[in-house]
Amino acid sequence: MFSNEQPKSKDKYQHLTGNDDIEDFGKVNYITVTRQQHDQRLDNFLLARLKGLPRSHVYNLIRSDEVRVNGKRAKAYDKLERGDIVRIAPVRLATREKPVISEDFAKGLLERIVYEDDGLIVLNKPSGMAVHGGSGESFGVIEAMREATGKKYLELVHRIDKDTSGLLMIAKKRSTLKVLQDHLREKTLQKNYLCIVTGWVKQDTQTIDKPLLKYSLANGERRVKVDDKAQINKESKPAQTQITVLSRFELDCKKVSLVKASPLTGRTHQIRVHMAYIGHALLGDDKYNLQDKSGVRRLCLHAYELHIPDYDVIKAELPNDLQSLIGTNFFDN
Repeated sequence: MFSNEQPKSKDKYQHLTGNDDIEDFGKVNYITVTRQQHDQRLDNFLLARLKGLPRSHVYNLIRSDEVRVNGKRAKAYDKLERGDIVRIAPVRLATREKPVISEDFAKGLLERIVYEDDGLIVLNKPSGMAVHGGSGESFGVIEAMREATGKKYLELVHRIDKDTSGLLMIAKKRSTLKVLQDHLREKTLQKNYLCIVTGWVKQDTQTIDKPLLKYSLANGERRVKVDDKAQINKESKPAQTQITVLSRFELDCKKVSLVKASPLTGRTHQIRVHMAYIGHALLGDDKYNLQDKSGVRRLCLHAYELHIPDYDVIKAELPNDLQSLIGTNFFDN
């Protein structure tokens, strides 16, 4: 049953569909969910429309009852249905100009596409580029790709850290987005990463099965840690990572290992935290390897392989900076 609430003044309200851009965040916005957004989570629906607002602010809007669905309170994980009416209270949003993408930048980004079909783009993201704008970033991969391709509907299927390089899936259609996110949820889509870690990992293969807990530092920065008291702390999430040692070698007279890491769950910073927990933190990790003396200037983590049902295996070449550290061409093996 939809809300019977009617606006008293047209100047204070605007009615849109989920396919429209919000033109004025200072008004109460009533957005009707279309077929394109059917079965989308409320938080993802809002994040796609409140561009420029930090993720934390979006979740605060939901928690503080500034967002309603059909006149009722809603949770971030609630699924929307076609015809639902989402009411968003006035939002103070920092003014953000449309990203200016130079021709050379756009060409370079498009050259990083390693796979494309009618519904999916897979991009080999460079290290140091965020996947979306916000939190101090004027724009990210998704905003840049929308500008470079001229496509209005492009949505991230998943996210990888700003400092992680490698394969990033971008949906060109709502139906593709739903299928791929279903695969991720059902664990029928496998992402494999390569990382270079401190020391020689003793076991050739192992599964790290440790729950993870998010927390904040005094300065507000978010971090993740292994939670050994998971049965007591209900906020921790189960996390499993399978690892295989591909090579043990020395880098500037220091023992390091090249590891294939396959996360079985999709937690924030999962590989980085799990590897640090077993005593083999990633080289160049400024969050979980503060004692790093390798001199490496980037996070040594690369999403190199995707196994998607009904697709051929998709791979991304190793960046030159990581390739120079390994010294041999892994993809020729």
